[in-house]
Amino acid sequence: MSQPRPEGACLIRGDAGRTVRHVLDRIGDRWSLLVVATLHGDGLRFTELLRRVPGVSQRMLTLTLRHLERDGLVARTSYPEVPPRVEYELTETGRTLIGPAVALAEWAAEHNPDIERSRRSYDAARDAGADSDADTGADEGAGKGPA
Repeated sequence: MSQPRPEGACLIRGDAGRTVRHVLDRIGDRWSLLVVATLHGDGLRFTELLRRVPGVSQRMLTLTLRHLERDGLVARTSYPEVPPRVEYELTETGRTLIGPAVALAEWAAEHNPDIERSRRSYDAARDAGADSDADTGADEGAGKGPA
C-alpha cells in the first residue's frame, strides 16, 4: 500500500518541475548555500567572505555572488570611499532561505550515516556482481543480439 503523499508534493511536480529545478540549480550548486549561510546575520566584504567560505576560489565566489545577486538573494552595496568598499548581504528573500537550508543541513547530518552505509552496501554488491560477471564471461550487454 502506498503512503499518503506529503502535503505540497504536487508543487514539486507542478509545471513539470521547472520552477523547482531552476531554483535548485542555483542554490544546489557547490557554493551558494555556503555563501548564503555565511552572510546570515551581517553584511560582509568580499575578502571577509573569501576568508570565511572554506575552499572557494576568488573566481567562484565572484560568480556565485553575481548569480545570487541576479536572483535577488544577495544585495551588493558599493560605498564611494577610497579604497572602494563593497559589502554583500542577504536580501529579504535571501533571508527566507535560511530556514529551509538549516532544515536540509540537519536532515543531511542526521541521515548521512544511513546514506554512507547504503552506498557501501550498494558498491559492494555491484563489485561482487562485476566479479561474478567476469568469472562467467557475462556482461551487461549479453542477450541483446548482435552488436
